[in-house]
Amino acid sequence: MDFVAFLNTIGTLFLLIVAGFVAYKTSVIDDVSTKKLSTVIVKIGQPFLIISSLLTQEFSAEKLRTGLFVMLLSVGLHVFMAAAAWLFSFRIRDIGMRGITEFALIFTNCGFVGFPILQSLYGDKGLFCGAFYLIGFHLFTWSWGLFVLTRGRDDVKLTVKNILVNFGTVPIAIGIVLFLLPFRMPPAVTEFTKYLGGLCTPVSLLITGALIATRRPREIFGKPIVYLVSFLKLILIPVAVACILRLIGLDSFYVIFGTVMAAMPSAALVTMFSEMYSLDSAYASQLVGITTLLCTGSLPLVVLFVKRLCGV
Repeated sequence: MDFVAFLNTIGTLFLLIVAGFVAYKTSVIDDVSTKKLSTVIVKIGQPFLIISSLLTQEFSAEKLRTGLFVMLLSVGLHVFMAAAAWLFSFRIRDIGMRGITEFALIFTNCGFVGFPILQSLYGDKGLFCGAFYLIGFHLFTWSWGLFVLTRGRDDVKLTVKNILVNFGTVPIAIGIVLFLLPFRMPPAVTEFTKYLGGLCTPVSLLITGALIATRRPREIFGKPIVYLVSFLKLILIPVAVACILRLIGLDSFYVIFGTVMAAMPSAALVTMFSEMYSLDSAYASQLVGITTLLCTGSLPLVVLFVKRLCGV
């Protein structure tokens, strides 16, 4: 584990958020372009990020076993985070606000922010495991995630097709097939997927900075529930995950990996879904923006804690 590289990555992520903030304030980015860029990331950047992380790996039975175990770990962590989110949010009276809060507590930005963090800590192994972690993430996002956001509404119907066929699960299936092939793709194909996947982190963080810039400081920082959600999301839940994974005797790699994934900021999808289903997208963007900003300070502390917990 390269902790210095990890800290450098955290600094880079913070500067990208600042760049997005400045770009919005100077009218380089506006509301229309942020929505367009969000669509590009979800429909192009994210799929190729997933495919690239699997395409660049040499197949081995050991790697496949590792990937499948990470997928099971992802499912288990999402079940735990869903339970924790429900316990905190079920008393919120406004059903729309409750859904956004619950979603933001469950789902992390494990791809756009998580992948560069994993690469700084574990190199290509981190990216490979991150791709399998996304299987559980997307299965829960397009099922339980949509359910909590649209709870009590008759105009939104969940279908098996939406859960199994979406912009997360399809590229995962493609990536796994390519990983299992007995030959490697030509370098041009590999570099093509890397270039498009490489859009995700810088563009998504520019958008996050722009979202923060859309509100006045009082609107962004003046809502107490945002800080409570941030504390639960960035500190309490990851620490609980670390302790549970350590207690059940998992290898230190999986304990640290699972904790890092749980300690990521709220998934940017909550803002997109809030706009799609006419929810409070301003509150959703607050949660995404503030948790992403605070994550640059909280994540190093969580990583130091879990490393000491594991004795590494």
